[in-house]
Amino acid sequence: MKDGMLQGTRIIKPSDSHYPKLLQKRLGVVAPAQLYAMGNPDILKRRLLGLICSIKCPGSIILNTFDTIRALRDAGVTMVGGFLSPMEGDCLDILLRGKEPIILCPARRLTGLRLGNEARKAINEDRLLVLSPFADDIRHTTAAQAVKRNNLVAALADALFVPYAAPEGKTWTTVHTALKRNQPVYTFDVEDNAALLAAGVKSIEQHMEKILSHSEVE
Repeated sequence: MKDGMLQGTRIIKPSDSHYPKLLQKRLGVVAPAQLYAMGNPDILKRRLLGLICSIKCPGSIILNTFDTIRALRDAGVTMVGGFLSPMEGDCLDILLRGKEPIILCPARRLTGLRLGNEARKAINEDRLLVLSPFADDIRHTTAAQAVKRNNLVAALADALFVPYAAPEGKTWTTVHTALKRNQPVYTFDVEDNAALLAAGVKSIEQHMEKILSHSEVE
């Protein structure tokens, strides 16, 4: 895809029926003044499971994550994430091979954003929404923007799936914010996630059946 404004980009303002009211409720004064979107905005009205994860995580967690993402995809769970890290990018590839809607939140403007063939196909099939809170002057991804993007993903989601969060890292901060507002957050019950579990994050293994049946994404 050539650089430039993506075809079909629209602005979603708080007065728009597609603007998620959860954002204002959860983010308050830091809720985006407007959102930039390409694709099917009706996906915003679905129940969403958010995916956020630290860039570096143990190999065993990566393999478990891929298996879990396949199960979520096949069960028809609609997911929202930034899908920026290599692992998250692989998760997006898995999701794009399914049929369920997806929301992709880049940590930069939509102008000049490059999408692969499968993502463009999903947009044409009305099952992918690319959504950003960043205006056209935000050309590149920074650490601060990644945090803001992760906070957006968490605020949009009914529940969060966090395969791994490095202690005291950026993902960790987003997780704790979600826990403080009583959002369900899930991770793998493994030693590497002991700190997350101690903080109140739930074992995804114990709740997977309910998540796959959508009853825990609420």
